Amino acid sequence: MANRHNKDDARLFREYVTGARPVEQDRAPPHRARRAATPEQSQRDARAVMESLLSHEYEPADVETGEELVYARAGVQHAVMRKLRRGQYAIEAELDLHGYTVPQAREALDGFLRRNRAMGKRCVRVVHGKGRSSEGRIPVLKGKVNVWLRRTDQVLAFCSAVPRDGGTGAVYVLLKRP
Repeated sequence: MANRHNKDDARLFREYVTGARPVEQDRAPPHRARRAATPEQSQRDARAVMESLLSHEYEPADVETGEELVYARAGVQHAVMRKLRRGQYAIEAELDLHGYTVPQAREALDGFLRRNRAMGKRCVRVVHGKGRSSEGRIPVLKGKVNVWLRRTDQVLAFCSAVPRDGGTGAVYVLLKRP
């Protein structure tokens, strides 16, 4: 009996669809334009550098020519700072800022820190000079580097170098792991 119903159903279906023609598909899937990949973080970093360079805020260079610079973020161990201050970490890269203007120095320092951290380097030296050839013998870049390094999230700690590596005219910078 089940076989008879199947034959009847098939016959009825053929009767109803006689003369029918397939419907043409006139729809296309919606086109979604893909957004071009952009280095958003790099652009934000570059904008932040430019804004700080163009700002008229005065950052006091409250450091003297022979004054030592020392800074450590919370959580940096005393033993790590002691080794850093003694110059016992291998210097993996160096940036010499002699002859740079303040805007040039800021951009060079930012790029230097970002590149070296990305390469996995931990300890670098930045030579800012003692300011002996600047107007009024005031260490302009020394004060700026002091402020910039404190504000840079990539930096764990820094301190003035030992005399053989530039003394108070340079700093050792300990970078965060990438």
